[in-house]
Amino acid sequence: MNILHSKIVGSGDKHLLVFHGLFGQLDNWNTLGKGFGEYFTTHLIDLRNHGRSFHDDDSSIEAMTEDIINYMNAHSIEKAHLLGHSLGGRIVINFAMLHQERLDHLIVADMAPKAYQPHHNAIFKALNSVDFDKVDSRKDVENILSEYIPEIGVRQFLLKNVYNAENGKYAFRFNLPILYKFYDKMIGHDLLKGEFDGPTLFLGGANSNYILPEDEMIIKERFPNAEIKKIANAGHWIHAENPKDFMNEILNFLLNK
Repeated sequence: MNILHSKIVGSGDKHLLVFHGLFGQLDNWNTLGKGFGEYFTTHLIDLRNHGRSFHDDDSSIEAMTEDIINYMNAHSIEKAHLLGHSLGGRIVINFAMLHQERLDHLIVADMAPKAYQPHHNAIFKALNSVDFDKVDSRKDVENILSEYIPEIGVRQFLLKNVYNAENGKYAFRFNLPILYKFYDKMIGHDLLKGEFDGPTLFLGGANSNYILPEDEMIIKERFPNAEIKKIANAGHWIHAENPKDFMNEILNFLLNK
């Protein structure tokens, strides 16, 4: 059985498991991880087909949900707080439907429990257009990405996944063909139905349209004890754009609820 790769920070009686979004990796959470580690045993985790975790032909939400249980069992964690951003948010929502008894507090960052229209087409086109046989430097990769992706922040985020592979060439850490194949299932399909009545926090970016006013009814139906808050001066990457407020809201929720 493959166990997800993680970095464990800090110590504490309670465990906090943190899951990144599509194309992300645990390294994106290093700074926040240190902050959380002052209060909890904090596990920064690479999803399958991302970062340094294993590559697999299945990248379904169901398989990724099962990975959490396998990880918790391997690390002898009976119950944990879960924090998921974007795709990671979808996975922890699914987990809450299946494994309530293993979940303490749930935090979902900029994601609602619904299907989304696929909207990463330009990013996939850009990534698929990189031919590492013809790439000599990271700059070459950035030049290719810039033809499709005007936002420098998005390019920088993706470039963090470029590394020197064992064959001496550059490569992406994520498993691009499989993520492309499963993309619609990961984003465009409904999540498991059900209800979780434990303490729940949905955090949206004030400048993001991932959690709309009309989504609040669905959230409250499925998570009757949910709080829904918006982080000022932040879009979809709320943890990167306003880390201070993001961390304060989460610590307040986990330590006082």
